[in-house]
Amino acid sequence: NGTSVEEFILLGFPGTWQFRVSFVVVFALMYTLTVIGNAFILALVWRSSNLHTPMYFFLCNLSFLEIWYTTGVVPKAIGVMLGTSQTISFSVCMLQLFFLLSLGSTECFLLSVMAYDRYLAICYPLRYNSLMNSVLCVWLALSSWLGGFLAISLLAFLTSRLTFCGPDVINHFLCDIDSCLALSCSDTWPVELATFLISIIVVVASCVVTLVSYMYIISSILRIQSAHGRKKAFSTCSAHLSVVTIWYGSTMFLYVKPSAQNSLDLNKIVNTFNTVVTPLLNPFIYTLRNKEVKLAL
Repeated sequence: NGTSVEEFILLGFPGTWQFRVSFVVVFALMYTLTVIGNAFILALVWRSSNLHTPMYFFLCNLSFLEIWYTTGVVPKAIGVMLGTSQTISFSVCMLQLFFLLSLGSTECFLLSVMAYDRYLAICYPLRYNSLMNSVLCVWLALSSWLGGFLAISLLAFLTSRLTFCGPDVINHFLCDIDSCLALSCSDTWPVELATFLISIIVVVASCVVTLVSYMYIISSILRIQSAHGRKKAFSTCSAHLSVVTIWYGSTMFLYVKPSAQNSLDLNKIVNTFNTVVTPLLNPFIYTLRNKEVKLAL
């Protein structure tokens, strides 16, 4: 009775071998496209001097983050679905949990920073270059990264202090907070409370900043006299607005709730969308409708 679990078994997606192999093919294809697409954005911005602007500086930060965010999930998930790497040690599980939540928190902060950047560009176009200078850009990006990792440090520490006596089977393809809490044989209330409070601070607060920024943006666009001017102004923020809607919708479902004991099967589906689909969509959303990127290419 005094022994504790030292490793977990990840179930992945149940089903026949052919069903799981089809999932592996989809995951591998999407992962490859995600890495190539985001690396393409990094290379294009680095090579094109006309893209050396605050908006693309923040976009490079987001693309760099997405590469690591999906890399922390997909390779292991493929091994789980193939049955070649279903076990994960307790320490590696906690490490994956820490990095995924930290990178997710950083993405929330980066998206709110990008919304603020668009707010300055549209509402104060003549003062934009002086307001959003290089020093402020670096400070905002660095604050997003540090804030994301520091916000999750306490939660990761509390989760690592939980006791796991068995069972050791995680109904997921990754180590997430809900699955760990479901397996713990100790009191999980402090971790659930910390998860809820940190989610409010990180997700809701950054979402509020984004929403307020877009309220001012839309108000400014509606005051533009010409239809061409309104269309041009809206085109500069429509891609970011699409990414924000997708990201915050799934993230709030997963983390902003009083209790972590939700349906693990449903969480698995939403996590797939959050960690595999969204990082793939970002480079395409930002490039396909962007004339500056097309011109640089």
